[in-house]
Amino acid sequence: MPRYKLTIEYDGTGYYGWQRQNDFKTIQGTIESAIKSFSGQEIELFAAGRTDAGVHAIGQIAHFDLDKEFPEWQITKAINFYLKDEGIVILDTKIVNESFHARFSAHRRAYCYKILNRSSRSALDAHRAWHVKEALDIEKMQQAANLLIGHHDFSSFRAAGCQASSAQITLDEVKIHQEGQLILINVKAKSFLYHMVRNIAGSLVEVGKGDITIEKLNGILESRNRQMACVTAPAHGLYFTSVKY
Repeated sequence: MPRYKLTIEYDGTGYYGWQRQNDFKTIQGTIESAIKSFSGQEIELFAAGRTDAGVHAIGQIAHFDLDKEFPEWQITKAINFYLKDEGIVILDTKIVNESFHARFSAHRRAYCYKILNRSSRSALDAHRAWHVKEALDIEKMQQAANLLIGHHDFSSFRAAGCQASSAQITLDEVKIHQEGQLILINVKAKSFLYHMVRNIAGSLVEVGKGDITIEKLNGILESRNRQMACVTAPAHGLYFTSVKY
């Protein structure tokens, strides 16, 4: 039974997140339906990371098995045909060994959080970046972010519904840079807690605005108390960018 690895790009606007749900339109459910439409087979799609409602992806990885082997290009073309009216595109398909697992074989995941930093909101990217009108000091944001790099208990940055057995996470990288009016927060780690990136982004914005100090952010981390942390950044600014295997 061949196993197919997909690289997927999607606009999460209008979808109730990645995970299939009976009463809501999701990324997983939509792709699974497209695969069934061309193959006639019910399959289960496994992703490197489950994104929330409104979160986007430019390099999500997923895999599935089929009874029949198709050329890689044909899989890509066939799925995209049935996704032509959706905000989802298959960028690439590879046949992989059956030992490959999109989630459990991953060594590192990467996310990018996008902030539109200007006085006026965006007419074009209203659902693709968090609009913050106050001026942000990205040097202070980076200094604060550096305190988060390494192995820590990130209880202060996990959502109440997080099902991870431990809040101990090693954050490999947090890099902040500016491209015109966009401020990009790029983070890398083997795994993340529920809402962890959005909670970090929300706190770093508070530092950038001058509402909290760098020392305060360090205190929030050390407190291991979510109630001490800042706002959760909105989902529409978050992008799942890549996976390393």
